[in-house]
Amino acid sequence: MKAVTISKNGGPEVLELRDTRLSDPNLGEVLIKNEAIGLNYIDTYHRSGLYPIELPSNIGIEGAGIIEKIGPDVKNFKVGDKVAYASMPLGSYATHRIFPIQKLVKVPNEIELENVATLMTKGFTVFYLLHKTYPVKSGETILFHAAAGGVGQIFCQWAKSLGCTVIGTVGSDEKIEVARANGCEHVINYSKENFAEKVKEITNGVGVPVVYDGVGKKTFDGSIECLKMRGMMVSFGNASGALDPCNVTKSLAPKGLYLTRPSIAHYTSTREELDEAANKVFEMYLTKKFKLNIFKKYPLAEIIKAHQDLEDRKILGPAVIIP
Repeated sequence: MKAVTISKNGGPEVLELRDTRLSDPNLGEVLIKNEAIGLNYIDTYHRSGLYPIELPSNIGIEGAGIIEKIGPDVKNFKVGDKVAYASMPLGSYATHRIFPIQKLVKVPNEIELENVATLMTKGFTVFYLLHKTYPVKSGETILFHAAAGGVGQIFCQWAKSLGCTVIGTVGSDEKIEVARANGCEHVINYSKENFAEKVKEITNGVGVPVVYDGVGKKTFDGSIECLKMRGMMVSFGNASGALDPCNVTKSLAPKGLYLTRPSIAHYTSTREELDEAANKVFEMYLTKKFKLNIFKKYPLAEIIKAHQDLEDRKILGPAVIIP
């Protein structure tokens, strides 16, 4: 098999594609032949050291494939099953891998594995943001940053299907129409306009009840400004860099705001939670509450280029790696 590893933290150049050998799966594990691999910002955080991991390490958290072997005491999964995952342990950037069944989900036959590899991390993220972290109500106006990205495209369509008015921000003019096509009622280019002022205009000075912010450093202060009294700041990513420490007295106290830093792991810690998330994501996809257009497919051998494009904001939508 082939797998991408890192022996030190750094830029995309630290990613190394190597030949390796796998042992048979152990108790409660299966061997998966990956058919498609998700490309996500969290992979760049593990690579750079922003989210520390023990080195040397494999990398990648999301993938979809076919079970080729099962270990002892494996129930409810069999050889030939279509499966997907989006969690630790790291190692999805590979042709094959061993994975524990407690974090594995079965994939409906109607869904292609290439699509599933973009649905797990991004779809699970949208599920917990809209239904768990801040359960939105029909008629609410909400703000989502990076609306033209992989998560953003799914989020905006899903939120619109729930009756929300979505204000989306983007980083360039070329992304404005992408965001509009995916359900944004209002789109703001935050590299040209003060998005906090625009949000106040759109909401007649009231502000929004919730901001979903995966951009991080560039947008945090403006996001706080956009919130109405007792609003919630949902900080779930760092695409523009790690957040500065939060001054609670300055940022949160004036309007009695809530601040949370959620992740998929917080909402899929049990089999019941994992199945709930997967079932809802698959249901929303199959009932066409959101459409999914893969922006680009990268061969595993071009993993450095994939990370470069991701960090340079050249990827307008979900992208996958094909082993």
